[in-house]
Amino acid sequence: MEAFFEFEKPIVTLEKRLRELRELAKSENVDFGPEMKALESKMESLIDEVYARLTPWQRVQLSRHPNRPYAADYLPLIFGDFVELHGDRLFSDDPAIIAGLTTLDDRAVVVVANQKGRNTKQKIERNFGMAKPEGYRKSLRVMKLAAQFHLPIITFIDTPGAFPGLDAEERGQSEAIARCIMEMFGLESPIISCVIGEGGSGGALAVGVADRVLMQEFSIYSVISPESCASILWSDSAMNETAAKIMKMTPEDLQPLGVIDEIVREPKGGAHRDWPAAARLIKKALSKNLEELADLTPKTLLAQRHKKFRQMGDVAIEQPTPSKEDRKEAP
Repeated sequence: MEAFFEFEKPIVTLEKRLRELRELAKSENVDFGPEMKALESKMESLIDEVYARLTPWQRVQLSRHPNRPYAADYLPLIFGDFVELHGDRLFSDDPAIIAGLTTLDDRAVVVVANQKGRNTKQKIERNFGMAKPEGYRKSLRVMKLAAQFHLPIITFIDTPGAFPGLDAEERGQSEAIARCIMEMFGLESPIISCVIGEGGSGGALAVGVADRVLMQEFSIYSVISPESCASILWSDSAMNETAAKIMKMTPEDLQPLGVIDEIVREPKGGAHRDWPAAARLIKKALSKNLEELADLTPKTLLAQRHKKFRQMGDVAIEQPTPSKEDRKEAP
């Protein structure tokens, strides 16, 4: 069953009509070239029109699109063979985070990523992309391994947040997240993070302390979800559209504040319409940034990483010009 949001309905209707015309042309051996070309042109114009006026809430919906590619979908499209590593060596493995060794442009790298499930069984297995303490401890174990062998680290962020359940709290959820954040500031390897869907709360930041933070065009990154924000501020989760508007979660909102460094454009109509094209755009951005970081010494990397996060959100305040009275010398 095809999944789409209400604002995508006109586009999906045209796509369906175009598919039917192609199938008819194939089955009846009739040339519908001009008609299909006109439909394709109309559909592209409609996509441009719809996506040019997306509301903040519609962008939140796109970041959660059921057909949007997840980290595991990108792995074979961007990297070489992936060797997954399991377990935190303390409690268990956490399928909500995948981590392992692979290559990018023939360069050995380590990938750590939030992973959601596609169907009901997978969603339960992956805990809806919400990691528990063992997930963050696994992430840190693999990232420390990367630093030991001077391998670059690439993280993919796509989670509504860390799992808030009782068992996670009993096993030290907040400590695991805090330790990840603290330790990432000291890892002597280049780190690149890319938000590919939802970047929610400390669950996202736990793998987001990086030298370069990238963000796909229709992803979001925030301290809390719009629904939770609305519930706290107005005691009404139905105010989520208002919350999405005032929270400034989009790449265009965050780049001027220094929260992210680069916006990775998506294929026309979003990553969910063309996975390979979206992967090529991410790979190009990762390769470019990794090339820029590769020659930096560990000392320089750490200094720049600390400076980047200390300056995040700084706003220059214009000082008023002193009046003549203010400039008078004191007696």
